[in-house]
Amino acid sequence: MSKIRMNTEYRNKLYNRIKDVFEKEDTQERQAFMEARENFNESQKNTFELARQVVERSYPKDDVATLRKFKKKYGDPCDVVAKDKCFYFAHNEDVDEDGEKEETKSHFDFSLFGNLNGNEYGNGEDSQHFAHAYYREELKEKGLNPDIIAQQSGKNDNPHKTKHIEANNQFLGKSSHRSSDESGIGMTKQFDDQYQLDVIGTSYCRSRAIACTKDEYQQFEAWRMAKANVVSKHQTWIDSIGKQTDQLKIGLKAYRYLSEGLELAKELGIEVDEAELVRTNSTGLTIYNPSNLANLIKGMKNKTQTREQKIALRKKYEQSLN
Repeated sequence: MSKIRMNTEYRNKLYNRIKDVFEKEDTQERQAFMEARENFNESQKNTFELARQVVERSYPKDDVATLRKFKKKYGDPCDVVAKDKCFYFAHNEDVDEDGEKEETKSHFDFSLFGNLNGNEYGNGEDSQHFAHAYYREELKEKGLNPDIIAQQSGKNDNPHKTKHIEANNQFLGKSSHRSSDESGIGMTKQFDDQYQLDVIGTSYCRSRAIACTKDEYQQFEAWRMAKANVVSKHQTWIDSIGKQTDQLKIGLKAYRYLSEGLELAKELGIEVDEAELVRTNSTGLTIYNPSNLANLIKGMKNKTQTREQKIALRKKYEQSLN
């Protein structure tokens, strides 16, 4: 029996199978990322409670309630209470070189896409990186790429990167506005709504620095570092996978026969069924199964299906593969 020659389709299938295993392996890098995310969850909860105490010290609940009553009675002129999820906290316990007290102030944003650098207008790539890493499993489940920013680290912006970032943001419900004051929808809204506090004044957090102690300020900084650590550990993990997959691509490209790729998988401790690999089409679906093929053809015939019907049929089809 002649050997099956390697081709682009087989290379891609083997690459994706092996890469999937790399991502699921319980390596030190993956474990560090998972722990960083768990630590952030705990820090987010505790630090937001601290923020609640600090904010309510400046804006007591009774004052907020009174102003809300005034708004109901007098309308817009008394509309001075609003919910917010980002705050400027400041303390005056440091002194300059002349011994004079100086204000230490920074912006702390508890939203999903909040900044990681204390800049109110700094909701850039790091904040998106955090959101994608935080909801990595949910994004992967939808066939999206939550690792795109880490994978493209150090590279210039390009259409491939932009396409995946925008798809991730759309799924998460990120607002299209640059300002963190703008509310998102979906998962972003669900996350952000947990971290809203009543403030008195304008809607711009830069116009109201809320007093706190130096110790409280340092706790806010530690929380922000915990958030940044999720990004850092995710980057390290994806870098480690990238180094492995780079070598994998080189090896698979050099192989002339499918058997060589299967031997590589075996040496890596990954079982790949040659028969299934050969008898699949370019989408990776096992078309030789009559039931699967029939469902696939039926889905192609009905051009008037609603979106909901198509989703239901697709789920039924995917279940048949399991």
